[in-house]
Amino acid sequence: MPTRSPQKSKLNILRATHLSKFSWLVHGFSTRPGGFSRANGNRDLNLGFTKEDSKAAVERNRAAFLHEVGALSGERKKVPRTASRKAASDLRPLITLRQIHSDIIHFVDSPPASQLAGDGLITATPGLYLGIQAADCLPVILVDPKRRSVGVFHAGWRGTIHRIVEKGVGEMHRHFGSRPRDIKAAIGPGIHGCCYEVGAEVREKFQSQFSYAAKLFREVEERDPVREKYPMLFLTARAPGHSVLPKNIFLDLVEANRQQLLAAGVPAKSIEASPLCTNCHPDLLFSYRAEKGKTGRMMGVVGIRE
Repeated sequence: MPTRSPQKSKLNILRATHLSKFSWLVHGFSTRPGGFSRANGNRDLNLGFTKEDSKAAVERNRAAFLHEVGALSGERKKVPRTASRKAASDLRPLITLRQIHSDIIHFVDSPPASQLAGDGLITATPGLYLGIQAADCLPVILVDPKRRSVGVFHAGWRGTIHRIVEKGVGEMHRHFGSRPRDIKAAIGPGIHGCCYEVGAEVREKFQSQFSYAAKLFREVEERDPVREKYPMLFLTARAPGHSVLPKNIFLDLVEANRQQLLAAGVPAKSIEASPLCTNCHPDLLFSYRAEKGKTGRMMGVVGIRE
């Protein structure tokens, strides 16, 4: 599972244990504390250009984050509190997407002239750093240490329905010759099955696509203390005599993406997932659901050192 950065810093970077042993690889998942954003009255590390935050703060946050994960030539540095927006221009290229909850994956070997739209990026070019933003959806990193190729993907329920990470494995094979058995995967923090309530229509979509869909969902019957105390008040003329409370449906998005990776041929031992649920830890992680849409964005980043 992704672990905390071993370095002493106000930024808490999560890294996958099985990816940290590759000295040529840069990777990490950001968390919330330690940035320059004050949109919520805190010093948050918001890495997305949201309407609630200033562009200057986000640029400084991105510079601080990329410095901390080591996306620099030479030794790692820390961006001081006095850093200006120019700090971002001192970093290696960070490539991000206009994310649209799709299965669109872009191969890049140089910084694009304009921002691309999609939900996946792959490269084998040293010095490029690929970033995916998230605030409940899963950021997923794929690394092929044999071919020295990498990818990063944005997997919400829509992207998962479209098999974004499964197709990511296929795209790495097509462009780099990556064999699924050589690929290592890291699934970053996201909303977990304990909190990810969805509608029946979402379950139906999964059932139409995946034979293992049943294991991805659980049902919890709603509780009504008044009904439990006074059951006679809720008698009806229809069998079994009482009206039935609706059931809440919860989706295990982590397991859904793990199953896709397994189906694509990635070994189970090569898949590492964060145990952190964004909805359960709004102090440490941004959560779109927990904060009712007014929140920042975290980032999963991966790249190859020059």
